[in-house]
Amino acid sequence: MTTLFQSIAKAPWFTNLVTAMILIAGVLVGLETSHSLVAQFGTILHTLDKIILWIFVAEAVVKIGAEGSRPWRYFLDPWNLFDFAIVAVCFMPIDGQYVAVLRLARLLRVLKLVRALPQLQVLVGALLRSIPSMGYIGLLLFMLFYVYSVAGVFLFGANDPIHFGSLPMALVNLFRVVTFDDWANLLYVEMFGCDKAVLYEGREHLCTAPNGMPVFSVFYFVSFILLGAMVILNLFIGVITNGMEDAKRENEYEERQSRREAGVMPSLVDDVDTVLSRMSELQDELETLKLRISRDEADALAIVKAAKDKSGT
Repeated sequence: MTTLFQSIAKAPWFTNLVTAMILIAGVLVGLETSHSLVAQFGTILHTLDKIILWIFVAEAVVKIGAEGSRPWRYFLDPWNLFDFAIVAVCFMPIDGQYVAVLRLARLLRVLKLVRALPQLQVLVGALLRSIPSMGYIGLLLFMLFYVYSVAGVFLFGANDPIHFGSLPMALVNLFRVVTFDDWANLLYVEMFGCDKAVLYEGREHLCTAPNGMPVFSVFYFVSFILLGAMVILNLFIGVITNGMEDAKRENEYEERQSRREAGVMPSLVDDVDTVLSRMSELQDELETLKLRISRDEADALAIVKAAKDKSGT
């Protein structure tokens, strides 16, 4: 029986069937958002939904049975845990609309198709590799937002209580600025005062202390855009690009290794690419070593100079 379950679980038709059911389940969830369709075809949609749910149950049973005498290994895969949780929740006696939302979450399993598409696999690998560096860049961006928000509250809070009256509102409106969402009107409020601003039309009672600051406002907004939008945000692109290059090299290496294990000898082009890739990696390592050597030499010279100065005194 275990062999039968294993053959079914590894069969392409079984994978294709499950994938098709995932897509159909997503379509059904979308159709259920239309009240007219539910009123006209509610019985059919409910029946199809039950059939798909039992197919998902059969999928879980097959995969658990494929583990043989160690069924707990099924739950070691996070994707299997996700599938099992969704199926289990669908059987719970809770309101139908929440079940529909949970069934929609099963569409996330389509991401497993990334394994079959090497280019998408490279992109996902690059994003995963870039997460630590992106976290540090995000921290730097938050620090920039915080400093400029505090400065904006002190500089423009009295003149513009709507946008810079408090720290949270200043953070939100600086996000507008860094994404170029109508930032020019914010600049005009601070340049000419809230009593002459279009954004305060109909809300003149909030403009209690108009005070235009043409010089400070221009420097404030232009410097923030240069630092936030044109420098720090572009660091995200650089980090992701480097991650893509690393992920691409790793993917190509794994493909060559799999071909060698399968007994397929690499072509001359593959060998040349391997050598060039390795030479590029070695060149990067050599540059790093040169920097370390130059730094160590500078430290050594500084130590020798300090020792000579001490002995001379």
